[in-house]
Amino acid sequence: MESANQWLGRYGEDRALNYLISLGYQIIERNWRGKQGEIDLIARDGERLVFIEVKTRSSTEFGHPLEAITSVKLARMRRLVAEWCQARGVSSVMVRLDALAVIVRGGRVSFEHLKQVS
Repeated sequence: MESANQWLGRYGEDRALNYLISLGYQIIERNWRGKQGEIDLIARDGERLVFIEVKTRSSTEFGHPLEAITSVKLARMRRLVAEWCQARGVSSVMVRLDALAVIVRGGRVSFEHLKQVS
Protein backbone atom coordinates (compact mmCIF):
# COMPACT_ATOMS: atom_id res chain seq x y z
CA MET A 1 0.00 0.00 0.00
CA GLU A 2 1.24 3.45 -0.91
CA SER A 3 1.95 5.91 1.91
CA ALA A 4 0.62 9.47 1.86
CA ASN A 5 4.12 10.78 1.05
CA GLN A 6 4.54 8.30 -1.80
CA TRP A 7 1.13 9.27 -3.19
CA LEU A 8 1.99 12.98 -2.96
CA GLY A 9 5.35 12.41 -4.69
CA ARG A 10 3.76 10.45 -7.53
CA TYR A 11 0.97 13.01 -7.85
CA GLY A 12 3.55 15.82 -8.00
CA GLU A 13 5.56 14.01 -10.67
CA ASP A 14 2.38 13.50 -12.71
CA ARG A 15 1.61 17.23 -12.50
CA ALA A 16 5.25 18.12 -13.28
CA LEU A 17 5.19 15.90 -16.36
CA ASN A 18 2.03 17.59 -17.66
CA TYR A 19 3.49 21.03 -16.85
CA LEU A 20 6.65 20.28 -18.86
CA ILE A 21 4.63 18.94 -21.80
CA SER A 22 2.57 22.14 -21.77
CA LEU A 23 5.87 24.07 -22.14
CA GLY A 24 6.80 22.01 -25.20
CA TYR A 25 9.19 19.54 -23.57
CA GLN A 26 9.30 16.05 -25.05
CA ILE A 27 9.35 13.50 -22.23
CA ILE A 28 11.88 10.75 -22.91
CA GLU A 29 11.83 8.77 -19.70
CA ARG A 30 10.38 8.77 -16.20
CA ASN A 31 11.83 7.34 -12.98
CA TRP A 32 14.98 5.96 -14.58
CA ARG A 33 16.95 3.94 -12.04
CA GLY A 34 20.71 3.65 -12.11
CA LYS A 35 23.34 2.43 -9.67
CA GLN A 36 23.48 5.83 -7.96
CA GLY A 37 19.72 6.34 -7.61
CA GLU A 38 16.88 7.65 -9.73
CA ILE A 39 16.29 10.46 -12.20
CA ASP A 40 12.68 11.63 -11.92
CA LEU A 41 12.18 12.94 -15.46
CA ILE A 42 14.30 13.05 -18.59
CA ALA A 43 13.11 15.32 -21.37
CA ARG A 44 14.18 17.09 -24.51
CA ASP A 45 13.97 20.88 -24.65
CA GLY A 46 14.91 21.76 -28.20
CA GLU A 47 18.34 20.24 -28.81
CA ARG A 48 19.12 19.87 -25.12
CA LEU A 49 18.53 16.84 -22.90
CA VAL A 50 17.11 17.92 -19.55
CA PHE A 51 17.37 15.82 -16.40
CA ILE A 52 14.80 16.97 -13.88
CA GLU A 53 14.59 16.44 -10.14
CA VAL A 54 11.02 16.91 -8.92
CA LYS A 55 10.31 17.76 -5.28
CA THR A 56 6.71 17.87 -4.12
CA ARG A 57 5.38 19.23 -0.85
CA SER A 58 1.94 20.01 0.54
CA SER A 59 3.23 23.18 2.21
CA THR A 60 6.38 25.19 2.84
CA GLU A 61 5.96 24.93 6.61
CA PHE A 62 9.14 22.89 6.91
CA GLY A 63 10.98 24.64 4.08
CA HIS A 64 10.67 25.08 0.36
CA PRO A 65 10.85 21.88 -1.73
CA LEU A 66 13.94 23.13 -3.56
CA GLU A 67 15.83 23.28 -0.27
CA ALA A 68 15.91 19.47 -0.40
CA ILE A 69 18.17 19.61 -3.46
CA THR A 70 21.56 19.80 -1.80
CA SER A 71 25.06 19.82 -3.28
CA VAL A 72 25.25 16.09 -2.47
CA LYS A 73 22.01 15.50 -4.42
CA LEU A 74 23.33 17.52 -7.38
CA ALA A 75 26.58 15.55 -7.42
CA ARG A 76 24.56 12.31 -7.46
CA MET A 77 22.43 13.69 -10.31
CA ARG A 78 25.55 14.47 -12.35
CA ARG A 79 26.77 10.89 -11.87
CA LEU A 80 23.34 9.57 -12.86
CA VAL A 81 23.33 11.71 -16.02
CA ALA A 82 26.69 10.23 -17.01
CA GLU A 83 25.41 6.73 -16.25
CA TRP A 84 22.22 7.29 -18.29
CA CYS A 85 24.18 8.68 -21.25
CA GLN A 86 26.57 5.73 -21.16
CA ALA A 87 23.69 3.21 -20.90
CA ARG A 88 21.89 4.83 -23.86
CA GLY A 89 25.03 5.37 -25.97
CA VAL A 90 24.46 9.12 -25.92
CA SER A 91 27.46 11.39 -26.39
CA SER A 92 28.24 14.87 -27.66
CA VAL A 93 24.88 16.24 -26.59
CA MET A 94 24.05 19.34 -24.55
CA VAL A 95 22.55 18.50 -21.18
CA ARG A 96 20.97 20.51 -18.41
CA LEU A 97 19.99 19.71 -14.83
CA ASP A 98 16.75 21.29 -13.68
CA ALA A 99 14.89 21.32 -10.39
CA LEU A 100 11.12 21.53 -10.29
CA ALA A 101 9.23 22.27 -7.09
CA VAL A 102 5.59 21.26 -6.96
CA ILE A 103 3.45 22.58 -4.13
CA VAL A 104 0.02 21.01 -3.70
CA ARG A 105 -2.13 23.05 -1.35
CA GLY A 106 -5.90 23.12 -1.01
CA GLY A 107 -6.47 21.42 -4.35
CA ARG A 108 -4.23 23.92 -6.14
CA VAL A 109 -0.88 23.05 -7.70
CA SER A 110 1.93 25.55 -8.17
CA PHE A 111 5.32 25.13 -9.80
CA GLU A 112 8.73 26.69 -9.45
CA HIS A 113 11.10 25.59 -12.21
CA LEU A 114 14.80 26.27 -11.86
CA LYS A 115 16.80 25.66 -15.01
CA GLN A 116 20.48 24.73 -14.98
CA VAL A 117 20.83 24.15 -11.25
CA SER A 118 24.44 23.01 -11.46
